[in-house]
Amino acid sequence: MKKVSFYFMLLPILILMLSGCVSISRSPSPRFYRLTSISQESSGGDFKMKSGAVIGIGPIKIPEYLNRPQIATVDKNRMITFAQFDRWAEPLDLSMLRVLSENLASSMAGGDVEMYPWNMLIPVRLQVALDVMQIDVEFEKDLIFVVRWSVLDIKNKSLVFSRRTVLKEPVKSSNYSQVAAALSSVLRRLGNEIIQELSQVTIQDK
Repeated sequence: MKKVSFYFMLLPILILMLSGCVSISRSPSPRFYRLTSISQESSGGDFKMKSGAVIGIGPIKIPEYLNRPQIATVDKNRMITFAQFDRWAEPLDLSMLRVLSENLASSMAGGDVEMYPWNMLIPVRLQVALDVMQIDVEFEKDLIFVVRWSVLDIKNKSLVFSRRTVLKEPVKSSNYSQVAAALSSVLRRLGNEIIQELSQVTIQDK
């Protein structure tokens, strides 16, 4: 009888342990999102460098709070939330650099585009360095993107010009895929702005 009573005492503990295992096994799997570039088919290569110079893109710096896999959003009080199960498929700064480089390469004629860090044997003449200061995403409202970017003449070791760009893109729902789509669209627009500015640059050798 004592053995039977002992087993009955253990039964609730075993049930709790098993229910804990079941709840753990039911935890959602992480969902991963990536940024997308414009396709070669959608590009007409409308912009052309006057100099035909090789362009280097990068590095891109992002705020430290964005330097993590979890996707960050803000609410109306500007409080930041990091998604537990919705994450970037690759480091955000590298993803943005890759997509921006692909966008420029697809849209620009008469100039090669290299992604940072490039091979030192490649004669990159103009470097576009970017410092992202803000990426605020509010569901069912907007993505606000603020970046300061500079064009450097590597050969002459000089600053050609510097710009500050603010872009806004709608986030149509509370789905994280909309965040990736909005940021991808922002990078397309930023790429077009960079190309338009670069197309007016005339390089002068000292």
